[in-house]
Amino acid sequence: MLSFTDTQILSAMHQWLWPFLRVGGFLLAAPFIGSKLVTKKARLVLAMLIALVLAPLLPAPPAVEPLSAAGLYIGVMQLFVGAAIGLVLRLVQFIAEFTGQLIAMQMGLGFAAMMDPQTGAQVPVVSQFYLILLTLLFFATNSHLLLIDLLARSFDLLPVGTQGISAAGIEIVMGWSASLLASGVMIALPIMVALLVVNLAFGVMARAAPQLNIFAVGFPITILVGAAVMFVLVGRMSGQFETAISAAFDTAYRVLEAR
Repeated sequence: MLSFTDTQILSAMHQWLWPFLRVGGFLLAAPFIGSKLVTKKARLVLAMLIALVLAPLLPAPPAVEPLSAAGLYIGVMQLFVGAAIGLVLRLVQFIAEFTGQLIAMQMGLGFAAMMDPQTGAQVPVVSQFYLILLTLLFFATNSHLLLIDLLARSFDLLPVGTQGISAAGIEIVMGWSASLLASGVMIALPIMVALLVVNLAFGVMARAAPQLNIFAVGFPITILVGAAVMFVLVGRMSGQFETAISAAFDTAYRVLEAR
Protein backbone atom coordinates (compact mmCIF):
# COMPACT_ATOMS: atom_id res chain seq x y z
CA MET A 1 0.00 0.00 0.00
CA LEU A 2 1.37 3.39 -1.00
CA SER A 3 1.83 5.98 1.69
CA PHE A 4 2.96 9.58 1.51
CA THR A 5 4.40 11.73 4.23
CA ASP A 6 3.29 15.27 4.92
CA THR A 7 6.59 16.53 3.57
CA GLN A 8 6.13 14.73 0.26
CA ILE A 9 2.58 16.03 -0.15
CA LEU A 10 3.65 19.57 0.68
CA SER A 11 6.56 19.33 -1.79
CA ALA A 12 4.23 18.13 -4.55
CA MET A 13 1.82 20.99 -3.81
CA HIS A 14 4.68 23.50 -4.01
CA GLN A 15 5.79 22.10 -7.34
CA TRP A 16 2.26 22.27 -8.78
CA LEU A 17 0.88 25.44 -7.13
CA TRP A 18 3.13 28.07 -8.71
CA PRO A 19 2.72 26.80 -12.31
CA PHE A 20 -1.04 26.58 -11.71
CA LEU A 21 -1.20 30.25 -10.65
CA ARG A 22 0.82 31.43 -13.65
CA VAL A 23 -1.18 29.32 -16.10
CA GLY A 24 -4.44 30.45 -14.46
CA GLY A 25 -3.48 34.11 -14.81
CA PHE A 26 -2.55 33.48 -18.42
CA LEU A 27 -5.88 31.82 -19.27
CA LEU A 28 -7.78 34.73 -17.74
CA ALA A 29 -6.33 37.11 -20.35
CA ALA A 30 -5.37 34.77 -23.20
CA PRO A 31 -6.87 35.37 -26.65
CA PHE A 32 -9.95 33.33 -27.53
CA ILE A 33 -9.47 30.90 -24.61
CA GLY A 34 -9.97 33.75 -22.13
CA SER A 35 -13.18 34.94 -23.79
CA LYS A 36 -16.71 34.55 -22.47
CA LEU A 37 -17.24 31.66 -24.88
CA VAL A 38 -15.10 29.47 -22.60
CA THR A 39 -16.69 28.92 -19.20
CA LYS A 40 -14.79 29.54 -15.96
CA LYS A 41 -14.98 25.87 -15.04
CA ALA A 42 -13.47 24.88 -18.39
CA ARG A 43 -10.61 27.35 -17.93
CA LEU A 44 -10.03 26.12 -14.38
CA VAL A 45 -9.83 22.48 -15.51
CA LEU A 46 -7.57 23.45 -18.43
CA ALA A 47 -5.25 25.38 -16.10
CA MET A 48 -5.02 22.38 -13.76
CA LEU A 49 -4.23 19.98 -16.62
CA ILE A 50 -1.57 22.24 -18.15
CA ALA A 51 0.01 22.81 -14.72
CA LEU A 52 0.10 19.07 -14.03
CA VAL A 53 1.86 18.47 -17.34
CA LEU A 54 4.36 21.32 -16.89
CA ALA A 55 5.17 20.86 -13.19
CA PRO A 56 7.52 17.84 -13.56
CA LEU A 57 9.43 19.59 -16.37
CA LEU A 58 10.14 22.81 -14.47
CA PRO A 59 13.05 23.73 -12.19
CA ALA A 60 12.63 23.18 -8.47
CA PRO A 61 10.34 25.88 -7.01
CA PRO A 62 11.39 28.00 -4.04
CA ALA A 63 10.83 26.36 -0.67
CA VAL A 64 8.36 28.93 0.59
CA GLU A 65 5.22 28.32 2.62
CA PRO A 66 2.28 29.25 0.30
CA LEU A 67 0.27 30.87 3.10
CA SER A 68 3.16 32.98 4.37
CA ALA A 69 3.66 36.60 3.36
CA ALA A 70 6.45 35.64 0.95
CA GLY A 71 4.32 32.82 -0.50
CA LEU A 72 1.34 35.10 -1.09
CA TYR A 73 3.61 37.65 -2.78
CA ILE A 74 5.08 34.99 -5.06
CA GLY A 75 1.57 33.79 -5.91
CA VAL A 76 0.48 37.30 -6.87
CA MET A 77 3.60 37.67 -9.02
CA GLN A 78 2.80 34.44 -10.86
CA LEU A 79 -0.74 35.61 -11.57
CA PHE A 80 0.58 38.95 -12.80
CA VAL A 81 3.21 37.34 -15.06
CA GLY A 82 0.66 35.00 -16.62
CA ALA A 83 -1.89 37.78 -17.13
CA ALA A 84 0.76 40.03 -18.72
CA ILE A 85 1.70 37.34 -21.25
CA GLY A 86 -1.94 36.69 -22.05
CA LEU A 87 -2.66 40.40 -22.45
CA VAL A 88 0.14 40.84 -24.99
CA LEU A 89 -1.34 38.08 -27.15
CA ARG A 90 -4.93 39.17 -26.65
CA LEU A 91 -4.14 42.62 -28.04
CA VAL A 92 -3.97 40.97 -31.47
CA GLN A 93 -7.77 40.80 -31.35
CA PHE A 94 -7.80 44.59 -31.09
CA ILE A 95 -6.15 44.82 -34.53
CA ALA A 96 -8.98 42.84 -36.14
CA GLU A 97 -11.66 44.84 -34.33
CA PHE A 98 -10.07 48.21 -35.10
CA THR A 99 -9.54 47.28 -38.77
CA GLY A 100 -13.19 46.29 -39.10
CA GLN A 101 -14.35 49.53 -37.49
CA LEU A 102 -12.33 51.63 -39.94
CA ILE A 103 -13.67 49.74 -42.95
CA ALA A 104 -17.25 49.75 -41.64
CA MET A 105 -17.19 53.53 -41.25
CA GLN A 106 -15.99 53.96 -44.84
CA MET A 107 -18.58 51.50 -46.17
CA GLY A 108 -21.43 53.11 -44.27
CA LEU A 109 -21.94 50.04 -42.10
CA GLY A 110 -20.85 51.63 -38.86
CA PHE A 111 -24.42 51.42 -37.59
CA ALA A 112 -24.68 47.68 -38.36
CA ALA A 113 -23.40 46.25 -35.08
CA MET A 114 -23.85 42.95 -33.33
CA MET A 115 -22.92 41.45 -29.99
CA ASP A 116 -19.44 39.96 -29.95
CA PRO A 117 -19.74 36.67 -28.01
CA GLN A 118 -16.05 36.80 -27.06
CA THR A 119 -16.13 40.18 -25.32
CA GLY A 120 -19.84 40.87 -24.85
CA ALA A 121 -19.49 44.30 -26.51
CA GLN A 122 -21.23 45.72 -29.59
CA VAL A 123 -18.93 45.66 -32.63
CA PRO A 124 -19.60 46.31 -36.34
CA VAL A 125 -20.36 43.25 -38.44
CA VAL A 126 -17.18 43.86 -40.43
CA SER A 127 -15.16 43.68 -37.21
CA GLN A 128 -16.93 40.45 -36.32
CA PHE A 129 -15.97 39.02 -39.71
CA TYR A 130 -12.29 39.82 -39.13
CA LEU A 131 -12.43 38.47 -35.57
CA ILE A 132 -13.76 35.16 -36.90
CA LEU A 133 -11.05 35.15 -39.58
CA LEU A 134 -8.38 35.83 -36.95
CA THR A 135 -9.73 33.05 -34.72
CA LEU A 136 -9.61 30.52 -37.57
CA LEU A 137 -6.06 31.59 -38.49
CA PHE A 138 -4.97 31.36 -34.86
CA PHE A 139 -5.95 27.71 -34.56
CA ALA A 140 -5.08 26.79 -38.16
CA THR A 141 -1.48 27.95 -37.64
CA ASN A 142 -1.22 25.92 -34.39
CA SER A 143 -0.74 29.08 -32.37
CA HIS A 144 -2.68 27.48 -29.52
CA LEU A 145 0.17 24.97 -29.21
CA LEU A 146 2.68 27.80 -29.26
CA LEU A 147 0.81 29.25 -26.28
CA ILE A 148 1.65 26.17 -24.21
CA ASP A 149 5.26 26.29 -25.42
CA LEU A 150 5.41 29.95 -24.41
CA LEU A 151 4.12 29.10 -20.95
CA ALA A 152 6.69 26.32 -20.52
CA ARG A 153 9.58 28.53 -21.63
CA SER A 154 8.39 31.40 -19.46
CA PHE A 155 9.51 29.47 -16.37
CA ASP A 156 13.06 29.34 -17.79
CA LEU A 157 13.09 33.00 -18.84
CA LEU A 158 11.42 34.21 -15.65
CA PRO A 159 11.67 31.55 -12.91
CA VAL A 160 9.20 31.35 -10.05
CA GLY A 161 10.17 33.85 -7.38
CA THR A 162 9.58 37.33 -6.11
CA GLN A 163 10.66 38.85 -9.43
CA GLY A 164 7.85 39.75 -11.81
CA ILE A 165 7.61 41.68 -15.07
CA SER A 166 10.24 44.41 -15.03
CA ALA A 167 9.65 48.08 -15.80
CA ALA A 168 11.33 47.55 -19.17
CA GLY A 169 8.87 44.74 -19.89
CA ILE A 170 5.91 46.99 -19.07
CA GLU A 171 7.31 49.61 -21.46
CA ILE A 172 7.50 46.95 -24.17
CA VAL A 173 3.83 46.09 -23.61
CA MET A 174 2.86 49.78 -23.84
CA GLY A 175 4.89 50.24 -27.01
CA TRP A 176 3.33 47.13 -28.55
CA SER A 177 -0.18 48.34 -27.76
CA ALA A 178 0.59 51.73 -29.32
CA SER A 179 1.82 50.11 -32.54
CA LEU A 180 -1.45 48.21 -32.93
CA LEU A 181 -3.24 51.34 -34.16
CA ALA A 182 -0.73 51.74 -36.96
CA SER A 183 -1.06 48.03 -37.83
CA GLY A 184 -4.85 48.30 -38.05
CA VAL A 185 -4.65 51.35 -40.31
CA MET A 186 -2.13 49.67 -42.61
CA ILE A 187 -4.32 46.57 -42.97
CA ALA A 188 -7.45 48.62 -43.71
CA LEU A 189 -5.70 51.18 -45.93
CA PRO A 190 -6.24 49.46 -49.35
CA ILE A 191 -9.99 49.17 -48.80
CA MET A 192 -10.20 52.71 -47.42
CA VAL A 193 -8.42 54.05 -50.51
CA ALA A 194 -10.72 52.09 -52.84
CA LEU A 195 -13.81 53.45 -51.08
CA LEU A 196 -12.36 56.96 -51.16
CA VAL A 197 -12.03 56.72 -54.94
CA VAL A 198 -15.68 55.60 -55.13
CA ASN A 199 -16.77 58.56 -53.00
CA LEU A 200 -14.76 60.95 -55.18
CA ALA A 201 -16.49 59.52 -58.26
CA PHE A 202 -19.87 60.11 -56.66
CA GLY A 203 -18.82 63.66 -55.86
CA VAL A 204 -18.01 64.29 -59.52
CA MET A 205 -21.36 62.75 -60.52
CA ALA A 206 -23.18 64.98 -58.05
CA ARG A 207 -21.58 68.07 -59.62
CA ALA A 208 -22.27 66.89 -63.16
CA ALA A 209 -25.88 65.82 -62.51
CA PRO A 210 -27.29 67.63 -59.44
CA GLN A 211 -30.72 66.06 -59.98
CA LEU A 212 -29.26 62.58 -59.33
CA ASN A 213 -29.98 61.27 -55.83
CA ILE A 214 -26.43 60.34 -54.85
CA PHE A 215 -27.39 59.09 -51.40
CA ALA A 216 -29.91 56.60 -52.77
CA VAL A 217 -27.52 55.34 -55.45
CA GLY A 218 -24.20 55.69 -53.64
CA PHE A 219 -25.03 53.87 -50.42
CA PRO A 220 -25.65 50.37 -51.89
CA ILE A 221 -22.84 50.78 -54.43
CA THR A 222 -20.39 51.73 -51.66
CA ILE A 223 -21.35 48.63 -49.70
CA LEU A 224 -21.02 46.38 -52.77
CA VAL A 225 -17.64 47.83 -53.74
CA GLY A 226 -16.38 47.54 -50.15
CA ALA A 227 -17.52 43.92 -49.89
CA ALA A 228 -15.94 43.09 -53.26
CA VAL A 229 -12.59 44.62 -52.28
CA MET A 230 -12.72 42.79 -48.93
CA PHE A 231 -13.27 39.52 -50.80
CA VAL A 232 -10.35 40.20 -53.17
CA LEU A 233 -7.97 41.21 -50.37
CA VAL A 234 -8.95 38.58 -47.81
CA GLY A 235 -5.88 36.49 -48.65
CA ARG A 236 -3.56 39.46 -48.19
CA MET A 237 -5.21 40.36 -44.89
CA SER A 238 -4.86 36.76 -43.68
CA GLY A 239 -1.11 37.05 -44.18
CA GLN A 240 -1.04 40.34 -42.28
CA PHE A 241 -2.97 38.82 -39.40
CA GLU A 242 -0.53 35.90 -39.29
CA THR A 243 2.32 38.42 -39.13
CA ALA A 244 0.57 40.18 -36.24
CA ILE A 245 0.22 36.88 -34.36
CA SER A 246 3.94 36.15 -34.83
CA ALA A 247 4.79 39.66 -33.66
CA ALA A 248 2.67 39.12 -30.55
CA PHE A 249 4.63 35.99 -29.62
CA ASP A 250 7.93 37.80 -30.22
CA THR A 251 6.74 40.65 -28.00
CA ALA A 252 5.74 38.20 -25.24
CA TYR A 253 9.24 36.69 -25.25
CA ARG A 254 10.80 40.16 -25.17
CA VAL A 255 8.66 41.04 -22.15
CA LEU A 256 9.84 37.93 -20.31
CA GLU A 257 13.50 38.57 -21.19
CA ALA A 258 13.45 42.29 -20.33
CA ARG A 259 15.46 43.23 -17.28
